[in-house]
Amino acid sequence: MAKVTDLVKRVLVGRALRSGQLHEQLLPKRVALPVFASDALSSVAYAPQEILVILSLAGVSFYSYSPWVAIAVVVVMLTVVASYRQNVHAYPSGGGDYEVATVNLGKNAGLTVASALMVDYVLTVAVSVANGVDYVGATVPFVAQHKPAVAIAIVVLLTIVNLRGLRESGAAFAIPTYAFMISVLGLVAWGGFRLLVLGDDLRAPTAGFQVVAEQTNLTAFAAAFLVLRAFSSGCAALTGVEAISNGVPAFRKPKSKNAATTLLMMGLVAVTMFSGIIALGLASGVTVAEPQHVAVDLLRPDGTPVGPHYYQQPIISQVADAVFGSGSLMFVIISAVTALILFLAANTAFNGFPVLGSILAQDRYLPRQLHTRGDRLAFSNGIVILALGACLLLWGFKADVSRLLNLYIVGVFVSFTLSQTGMVIHWTRHLKTETDLRARHQMHRSRAINFFGAVMTAVVLVVVLFTKFLVGAWIVCIAMPILFLMMKGIRRHYDNVAAELEVDERIDESMLPARNHAIVLVSKIHKPTLRALAYARATRPSTIEAVTVGVEGSEARTLQEEWERRGIPVPLKMLDSPYREITQPILDYVKALRRRSPRDVVTVFIPEYVVGHWWEHLLHNQSALRLKARLLFKPGVMVTSVPWQLHSSDRLRGRRDPYAAGSVRRPWHEVEPDRRDE
Repeated sequence: MAKVTDLVKRVLVGRALRSGQLHEQLLPKRVALPVFASDALSSVAYAPQEILVILSLAGVSFYSYSPWVAIAVVVVMLTVVASYRQNVHAYPSGGGDYEVATVNLGKNAGLTVASALMVDYVLTVAVSVANGVDYVGATVPFVAQHKPAVAIAIVVLLTIVNLRGLRESGAAFAIPTYAFMISVLGLVAWGGFRLLVLGDDLRAPTAGFQVVAEQTNLTAFAAAFLVLRAFSSGCAALTGVEAISNGVPAFRKPKSKNAATTLLMMGLVAVTMFSGIIALGLASGVTVAEPQHVAVDLLRPDGTPVGPHYYQQPIISQVADAVFGSGSLMFVIISAVTALILFLAANTAFNGFPVLGSILAQDRYLPRQLHTRGDRLAFSNGIVILALGACLLLWGFKADVSRLLNLYIVGVFVSFTLSQTGMVIHWTRHLKTETDLRARHQMHRSRAINFFGAVMTAVVLVVVLFTKFLVGAWIVCIAMPILFLMMKGIRRHYDNVAAELEVDERIDESMLPARNHAIVLVSKIHKPTLRALAYARATRPSTIEAVTVGVEGSEARTLQEEWERRGIPVPLKMLDSPYREITQPILDYVKALRRRSPRDVVTVFIPEYVVGHWWEHLLHNQSALRLKARLLFKPGVMVTSVPWQLHSSDRLRGRRDPYAAGSVRRPWHEVEPDRRDE
C-alpha cells in the first residue's frame, strides 16, 4: 500500500528534489510574468464590464461617465504599480505588504494586512475558477449544470500542478497566459486601427440595446455615489498587483530588479488591455445589465426584454464580435483563452498564499509546518490549505460569481491602504537621516506617490465597504478579525512554549535523576514480553520489576507459576483490579512510586505489536495506546515502546530481516537456507 501511494504521488507531483536544487526552481522574468501576473491580467475580462454594469443601474446614459471612471482606475493602478516597484526594492524578502506594515506600523497592522491578504487569496481562487466555469458553461451544458463540482475539480488540478513546483507550474501556465495577452492586445490594436484609421463602424451584438434604470431622478449626491461605486468595482482590475512583492524570493538574481521589471511589464500590459477593452466596448455600443436581472432589465432595440433564455456575452466576447466578427477564428480563440486565463488567474494566489504563510509561520503566527518545503521545494502545506479553503467557498456559494464578487477586493484594498501608509512612514523615517540631495529628492517623490496611493485606495476601501457590506462583504469583515485573533493566539502559544522550555542558567537541567526505576508491563509470557524484559535490563536501571494486572484470578496464578518456573530474573508485581480495569491500577502504582521518591525517574516499557494491515490495528495495542496517552501527562515518567514485528508487517518493509534490530540473533541453523549467503 505504501509503495502504491508513493507511486501515485510521484506520478502526480514528480520526483523529490534536493534542497540544493532550489536555485533551479527560481524563475526568469519571462516565466515569472505569467506565474505572478495572471490574476491582474485576467481582471480585464471582468473589471471593465463591472464598471458598465454598475452605471447601467441609472440607465445607458450614465455610460458617459465610464471613460472618467476608467481613467481614475488607470491612475490608481499606475500609482499602485509605481508604489510596489519601490516596495520590492525596499523589502525584497518576500514579506510584501505584511512586512511593510509590520516594520512601519507595528505588529497588529502587519497581522491585519496578513489576514486580509490570506482571505483575498482564497477568494481569488474561488472567484477566478467560478468565473472561468461560467465562460465554459455558456457553451457546455454539463458544466453549467454541475458548476460547483467542476470548479472544485479544476482547483484540484491547479493544486496538483502547483505541487510540482514553481518552475513546472510556470512552464505549464506560460503559453496560455501569453496567448491571452497577445490575443487581447491584438484585439485592441486591430480594433483601434479599424476605428481610427479605416473609419469602420464597429457594432457589438448589444449595440442599440437599452437597460431599465433601477435608479431614476438621482440627486447629485446619489449620482456621485453611483459613479464612486462603479469606480470601486472597476478597481477589481488591481487585484493581484501585490503578488509580485510577495514572490520576490522566487525570482532569479538580481531578485529585486527582476521583480520590479516584471511588475512594470504587468502594469503596462494590464493598463493597455483595460483601457483598450473599455474604449472599444463604448465605441461598439456594448450594453450590459446586472447578471441576475438580464432577462427583464436588458431591452432589445424594439423595447422588448431579452427574456430568460438570453445569454449575456461578456464584454471581451462582444468586443471581439464587433472587431473580428461572430464565429470567426479570432473570436473563438479570444473566447477560449479568456476562459482559460480566468482559471489560471487562480495560480497567482497559489504562488502568493504559500509564501506569505511561510513567512507568517517563520514569525510564529501560523503553524510551523507551513514553513516547510515539500518534495518539489514548494510550500506544499500552504498550497493544500489554500485549495481546501477555495473548495469550501465554491461549495458553500455554489460557484456563483455574483455572490462571491461581493466578498472580493475588500481584503486587497485593506492591504493596499496599510502598505502604502507604511511606505509613507518608511520614506519619512529615512528622510530624517538622509543628507544626499539627489537621494532626498527621490524619497520626496516616492513619498508623494505612496501618499497619493494611500488616499486613493482608502477611498476605494470605504466605498467598497459601504456598498457591499450588506450583500456579502460582512463575511470578510468577520473572517479577517477571526483570522487575526487566531494568529495572535498561535503566537502566544509558541511564545509560552518557548518560555517554558528555555534553559534556566540557575538550574542544572542536565543533572541526572537520583535513580531510574524501570517497569515492564506484562500481560502474558511470550516473545514480546521477553524482548521488553531483555531491553529494559540492557538499559541498566537502578531497579527493575515486571508489573501485571490481575483481572482474572486463575490467569494471574498461572502467570505467576510460569514466571517462577522459567526463573525469569526480574521480580513480578501483581496489581489487584477488583473492577477489571487495567489502565487505572498501573497509573496509581506509578503515581505511588513517584510520590515515594520524587527525584526518581520511572521508565515504563510497553511491548507493542507492529502490524501490516489497517484492520490489525483495531485488534492489537489498544491497551498500550490508552496507557501511553495517560502516562505522557505524568511528570517524571518516561514511556518506551518495545516493538515486536508480526509477520504481516513484512509486506511493509520489503523483505524479512533475520537480524532485525532489537531481536536476539538466531542460531545459523534457524536462518532460512536461501538467506545464509546474505
